[in-house]
Formats: sequence, C-alpha cells, structure tokens
Amino acid sequence: MAARHSNLLLFTSVLALLAPLLALDIENLERLKTNLDEIINLHSDEPHPDEGGKNMQRSRAGDPRNPPAPGWPKDCSEIPAGSPSGVYVIQPTGLHPIVVYCEMNVTDGGWTVIQRNRQSTEITWDESWSTYKYGFGNVHTEYWLGTEYIHQISKQTVYQVRFAIWDATNNINFADYNLFSLEDESHGYRLRLGTYSGLAGDAMATNSASTVHDNMKFSAKDRDQDTYSGNCASSYGGGWWYSACYSVRLNVKGAITWGSLCNGNCKASAVLIRPAPYC
Repeated sequence: MAARHSNLLLFTSVLALLAPLLALDIENLERLKTNLDEIINLHSDEPHPDEGGKNMQRSRAGDPRNPPAPGWPKDCSEIPAGSPSGVYVIQPTGLHPIVVYCEMNVTDGGWTVIQRNRQSTEITWDESWSTYKYGFGNVHTEYWLGTEYIHQISKQTVYQVRFAIWDATNNINFADYNLFSLEDESHGYRLRLGTYSGLAGDAMATNSASTVHDNMKFSAKDRDQDTYSGNCASSYGGGWWYSACYSVRLNVKGAITWGSLCNGNCKASAVLIRPAPYC
C-alpha cells in the first residue's frame, strides 16, 4: 500500500512539472526540431509584459510553482537588449506561441529570422504549399518559418527586411528594404517591399519583369502563381516569390542565388525582419 502511495505521489509530481510546459502549446516546436530546454526565454529571469501590459517575472521552465508567464513578445524586437541570439518563444497577435531564431547581435539586434539556408544544407526545399505555409527545417541551422506566420508577424506594424547573403568567397553582403509585408493567403502571400539600400544589389526588385520578385505571389510546386508559362517552383526547386522565373533563389538545395553577386554559388543566406525604425 505504501509503495502504491509513493508511485502515485511520483506520478503527480511529474504531471505538476510537465503541466506548465504542456500548457504552452507551441505550434511549430516539432516542425522546427526544437527542444524546450533550448528556448532562451523559458529559462530567463528577465521581466516581460503580461496580457495587461504590466511587467511580470519570466519563470524558469520546469518549476511547477512558477508556470511560464503569459504575454510572450510579439516578435524579436521585444526581447530585452543585451539578450543572446538564439531560440525564443514569440506570440504574434492572434496566434498561439511559436518558436523563432532571434538575431540579437547584428545592427542593434531585435531581428526575427524567417529564413536561413546554407550551400551544404540537407534540406531539399522541394516542399508543398501547405508545408511552406507552416514552416519546416531546423531552427538552429536551415529553416523556413512559414508563410502564414511571416504574414501574421508582418501585419502587426510596419516592418523592414534584411537579406543577408554570404557570397562565393564567404563574405557577407546585405540587401535592406525599408518596408516589408506579406499579404494573406487569399492574395497568394504577395510580397511587398520598400526602398532598397545595401551592397548586395537590388536583386529582389530588379526592373526586369521576368526576374522581379517584389509584388509577386508566393509559388510552390503544387501551387503555381508565377507569371511564367511553366512552373518555376517545379523547374528550379523550392517555394519563392517567382515571376518568370528569378534573379534570387534562396530556398534551394546547393544553388543559392542572389542576382549577379553569386549565381548558384552563394555560401549561405538569411532573411531577417523587424519593425521599421520610424514606427
């Protein structure tokens, strides 16, 4: 009888430990191959706002006395300055919490990383519309956050975007656009960009109608929304904002391209967004 009582107490204790973590309901935790113990703001004592706008103390994951506080940051720009880069929970308006990689070290930090790829990636990027919609990959290495999540984040305020491209000699180059948004799925997740600046070249908004990406709808192998007679996503691999067909190809295995900077031999790419400074 005593042993049975002891086992019941142990089971109850385990449930108490797991309950606050299970209650998080992080939508993309498994899709982006993340473990709870890798999420920085599940283990941080930095304050963050609750749902009423007041500051609360972030709890330590696994402590049943202090379940994770509500009111996660809406994007990485709300992570406290000085925090390390890494995996964080955010909760864009109207969504369940999701995990993202926050880049906190480049140009004042606060960047939400929506895409990362390397020439040596193991990801094929040859995925369906629904897979691109909700994201895939590994948040620590190469991944796509998900067109739906990107849309939901970008509609919260006015955003800017930075395309980081490592060229064939592994030098990093930036292409910045002072505005960035994605329309909703009913409008094909159409991309809207602002004015370009940087050293990588304005490859996303080139004047050529056949290779422009700005103002294009997103295409995947099973949903052709490009302006080409064929299917760019099927022909060239990976979902993207194709026209007919591309000057930029980042979601591809082994042939990353950015205009004339590196045509199929870029070493790596990353796409980062954060609120525009004048908002």
